[in-house]
Amino acid sequence: MEYIYAALLLHNAGKDINEENVKAVLSAAGIDADDARVKALVAALDGVDIEEAISKAAVAPVAAAPAAAAAAPAEAAPAAEEEAEEEKKEEEEESGMAGLGALFG
Repeated sequence: MEYIYAALLLHNAGKDINEENVKAVLSAAGIDADDARVKALVAALDGVDIEEAISKAAVAPVAAAPAAAAAAPAEAAPAAEEEAEEEKKEEEEESGMAGLGALFG
C-alpha cells in the first residue's frame, strides 16, 4: 500500500512517477523499497490517468451504497419481528405482575 501512497504523493506534488522518485519517497518515509515492486508499480501506472482513476474510485463507494441499503431492510425485518415479540412478552410479564401486586395492595 505504501508504494501506491508514494505514487499518489508524487502525483499530487506534480512530480514524475518513476522508479527513482518512488524510491526516494519510500526511503524518506523509512521504508526499504523493493526494486521489483517499484518497477511493477511504475509499469502498471504507465499511461494511466491518475485523476480519472481517483474520480472513479471516489464515485464507486457511493454507487455500492444503494445496493447495500436495499439488502439491509430484508435483513432487518426478521430482527424487527424478534424485537416486537420480545417486547410483547415483556409487556405480558409486567401486566401479570401488576395483577399480583393488586392482590396484596
